[in-house]
Order: sequence, then structure tokens, then C-alpha cells
Amino acid sequence: MRVGIGYDVHKFEENRKLIIGGVNIPYEKGLEGHSDADVLIHSIIDALIGAVNKGDIGTLFPDTDDKYKDINSMLLLREVKKIVTENNFKISNIDSIIIAQSPKMLPYISKMKKNIAEVLDLNPEQVSVKATTTEKLGFEGRKEGISSQAVVLLEKIL
Repeated sequence: MRVGIGYDVHKFEENRKLIIGGVNIPYEKGLEGHSDADVLIHSIIDALIGAVNKGDIGTLFPDTDDKYKDINSMLLLREVKKIVTENNFKISNIDSIIIAQSPKMLPYISKMKKNIAEVLDLNPEQVSVKATTTEKLGFEGRKEGISSQAVVLLEKIL
């Protein structure tokens, strides 16, 4: 078995869509980034890549490469699934958390879980997505951005 941990953060930016977990969330700002800045998917990608010891998201999908400009992060997640499989692992489960003062994530979490499970060929019960605020502390609490953390468990395929 292998465990991987991922973390990502993006600051808010005007005139961008807010995409989290592959869901377009109506909000006054989006997240700044080279891709669609899907902070949840990026943390899951880093956890998966870490578990198979293949670097990090910036190594595989550098922000200096224009082919990743504004790319849908779900496509990147699909590529990472291939890396996991090619290294003879299967995903046992994913546990993740979105840290944001606003907007509220609860209305979108079930769709996020479904999106992630679909791309990774998992049962939605294998994907946990939670959300929390920081009680107005830190950059998330000041509504400057959103962060996410994820932990994955992989099992070796024999």
C-alpha cells in the first residue's frame, strides 16, 4: 500500500470562473492559475502523484507549457489515473478537504464526488470531499483565496 498527500492553494481573481471539483460554482470571483485553477483536483493530483513517487503537479504539467493554459483539470486527473495504473496501483480511497470562507461548498460536494469518481473509475463511496471555513482567520478567512488538502491510499496490483 502507498499513501500520498496533496496540498494546493490559489488566490481569487476577477473575471474568472470558479471551478472546484469540476463544478462551475456561481461566485463573484474565480481562482487565478495557469489551468482552470481547480484547487481540489490539484490537491488530489499531487496526492496521487506523490503516492507513486512521480514528482508533483508542476513537474508533470508545468505552468510554463502553453498546452496547459486554461486546461480543464479533470483532463489532468485522467492523465494521472493512467500513471497510477501504469505503475500497477489502484486507488483504494481519497479523502479531501476544501478550505474556504466563501462561497459555501455544501451544495456542490455531491457533484464534485461524482465527477472525481467518474474520472478515476471509482465508486463515489471511495471519494470523500469535505469543506470547512477558517473562522475568518488566515488568507482563506479573509476571502483572498481557497486551499485544499487530499490524502489517498493506493494498493499495489499483483
